[in-house]
Amino acid sequence: MTTSRRTEHLVLPGVLTEEQAAETVAGILAVQREDGAIPWFRGHHLDPWDHTEAAMALDAAGEHEAAARAYAWLARHQNDDGSWYAAYHDGDAGAVTDRGRESNFCAYLAVGVWHHYLSTGDEAFLDRMWPVVFAAVEFVLGLQQQGGQIGWKRETDGTAVNDALLTGSSSIHHALRCALAIAEELEEPQPDWELAAGALAHAIRHHPERFLDKDRYSMDWYYPVLGGAVTGAEAKARIDARWDDFVVPGLGVRCVLPNPWVTGGESCELALALWAMGESDRALEILQSVQHLRAEGGMYWTGFVFEGERAMWPEELTTWTAGSLLLAVAALGGDEATTAVFGGERLPRGLAGDCCGLL
Repeated sequence: MTTSRRTEHLVLPGVLTEEQAAETVAGILAVQREDGAIPWFRGHHLDPWDHTEAAMALDAAGEHEAAARAYAWLARHQNDDGSWYAAYHDGDAGAVTDRGRESNFCAYLAVGVWHHYLSTGDEAFLDRMWPVVFAAVEFVLGLQQQGGQIGWKRETDGTAVNDALLTGSSSIHHALRCALAIAEELEEPQPDWELAAGALAHAIRHHPERFLDKDRYSMDWYYPVLGGAVTGAEAKARIDARWDDFVVPGLGVRCVLPNPWVTGGESCELALALWAMGESDRALEILQSVQHLRAEGGMYWTGFVFEGERAMWPEELTTWTAGSLLLAVAALGGDEATTAVFGGERLPRGLAGDCCGLL
């Protein structure tokens, strides 16, 4: 069980008590394998994005050794081209269940590595992980299209899927900024990455036609804000425009329209986006609204069907849902590393290419 010293900043009225926070952290630790892997839950698969999200939550709770083991797992099992596979059964690197290599899955390591460094100040860790981050970013940028957007993945045979997802590209935008922050910290300038991030931001802000139409999904609504590509008045206008479409008062955020299904992960990510916009009150309301998803033992159900045969569905308690909640609470609670990563402090702004007018 984590100590009160480590979870006191994870206390939030109507969301978590100190004891509840410690219980949730312990729930994630119980799923983590000895080799550092963090699957969704034991017996299910690990994907690199959600693995990283859970590791970040452990760092936010002060469980730095456990988080470091999670990143070491990624370093050990990175493919030669800088990627990871999309799914590993129960976190077993020898049991790959999806050999596709998704761009946003691979990019997210940079967010986690920067978060861990800001949480610990561990310069040796940053040095060790730099080649891993570099290779991952190079793999991802190999899928960037002429219009700035990032192709979704490479298939098992290496074929590039050039169709771009707005949510995935927005997450990659965040990851590229974190990768650039790491490069700056290590005095390893990467001007090509700056240009790529600027072109990506321009596409996200100004060219929705360059992405597959997924506007039924709430992630496409808030992720351009969460990923830092859309800010200020533009961010507020974007969130306000579809608030009533996706937010179910007292229950959370729909995953996809018109399905009567709210999900914990999307709700907590929206809360993070709201906090980044400076709207902590609305963020708190969202986090309070999903506490009906909390299960005995401190983990969280993935989602809830709120019409017809009302039920928790699917019947799974995922590490990434718990992780997203802990990260949102950590941001509202002022955890320095989490606020820096999701609030944009110590991340580059005004990237070259964003306003060049040539894309």
